[in-house]
Amino acid sequence: MPGSNYNHTYWDFPYAPEAYNFRRAMNAAGYATLVVDRFGNGASTRPPSAVLTATGSVIALHQLVGAVRQGLPGVQPFNKIITGGHSLSSGVAVIEASTHHDVDGVLLTGFTHSLDVVGTVGVVSTYYPAANDPNFSGKGYDPGYLTTRPGTRAADFFGAGDYDPAVLATDEATKEVFSLTEYPDGLTSTLPPATNLINVPVMVVNGSLDRLCLSTCANTAALAAGEAPYFAPAARLRTFVLPGSGHSVNLALNTAAYQAAVRDWMASMF
Repeated sequence: MPGSNYNHTYWDFPYAPEAYNFRRAMNAAGYATLVVDRFGNGASTRPPSAVLTATGSVIALHQLVGAVRQGLPGVQPFNKIITGGHSLSSGVAVIEASTHHDVDGVLLTGFTHSLDVVGTVGVVSTYYPAANDPNFSGKGYDPGYLTTRPGTRAADFFGAGDYDPAVLATDEATKEVFSLTEYPDGLTSTLPPATNLINVPVMVVNGSLDRLCLSTCANTAALAAGEAPYFAPAARLRTFVLPGSGHSVNLALNTAAYQAAVRDWMASMF
């Protein structure tokens, strides 16, 4: 599931897919990968923004996990399922796994217990009503639906100079809406004991220049040390920091290194 500001294209990126498309990279490694949109964006339904919550996404994700285990129409059932989230949806994945214990692994990207409040406030300050944005104006979005102001995503989600200009342009063209009502319960995923209750393998990935993360995102060892107290031994916690990347690790110039790290972690579980 993608985080706020993104839809399914974050994982299934249309530009230079041989480099930036995470779904395609996992498929090439032999892993079936289902990419979904959160409520309110992409191909999902658009309820009033005030009713959007992370809890609603948790319920949907739990139902989806069950459906995939039983077999979606025309698709075989799968007996091993790993959920993957980015940013807000990493929080959704944490709450789902720690509540329902129905998955075999959890990939958390753009997620940390060491939130940089100043950096986060800086990102939030770039939000404005989606109805005022050229991408969404005239499409019936109520005032509670927000998006990022044009021209702010490079500073918000990318490391300095760590992007292909065409990637940034595609990112701006495919950006999404969200509601601040999704944040309060989503952020409870960073409060004890949420992650401590996950009893399957977990991988946490961040960019070294993620402005939402404190110094624990400086490198892989620092992230491992910072996150270890929040996970039980059963999580067999693995961490990875992508050098030079900002918040959106899928779109960094060196994202292939992150894809390789995830494939290595996946292989350890099958």
